[in-house]
Amino acid sequence: MPKRLYASLILLSSLLTCFTVHAEELAFFDSSFGNFAEELEIAKEEGKSGIFIFFEMDECPFCHRMKTTILNQPDVVSFYKKHFKVFQVDIEGDVEMTDFDGTLTTQKEFSFKKHRVRATPVMAFFDLTGKRVVRYTGATSSKEEFILLGEFFLNGHYKDTSFTRYKRIQRKAQ
Repeated sequence: MPKRLYASLILLSSLLTCFTVHAEELAFFDSSFGNFAEELEIAKEEGKSGIFIFFEMDECPFCHRMKTTILNQPDVVSFYKKHFKVFQVDIEGDVEMTDFDGTLTTQKEFSFKKHRVRATPVMAFFDLTGKRVVRYTGATSSKEEFILLGEFFLNGHYKDTSFTRYKRIQRKAQ
């Protein structure tokens, strides 16, 4: 095979891989105009259990790993889409947005001032009143743990125990 053709095939393969990963990542997150007060109303209308926010930043290797190994898995996408409105927030972002209470802010202020996000990823679950009830800092170890985190919120276990204790109980039950 000529070198030029081989190089072209390698480049095309790389581009397709990047596009596929990006497309699958986009499938996980809902599109939004950045008005979380409005998104709460839509979540209620759609019968969702809450809102899930993935706080991230571009240079975060743990965010990247989550997006390319967990958030792109069909069963994860299906589970989260069924139960939640799902959004990403760039903790360094200057994009204007509206908070759950209707306050105009930026992604950066929403992250740092309101939710004290200092490291990424941070995964947060909000109930249908806009109150943050579960916060998890760091990447999950597997898609199973990520789904377990969603179930922890859905089943209300956060009211009685920590996620760490909940995971231990679930492992013993298996």
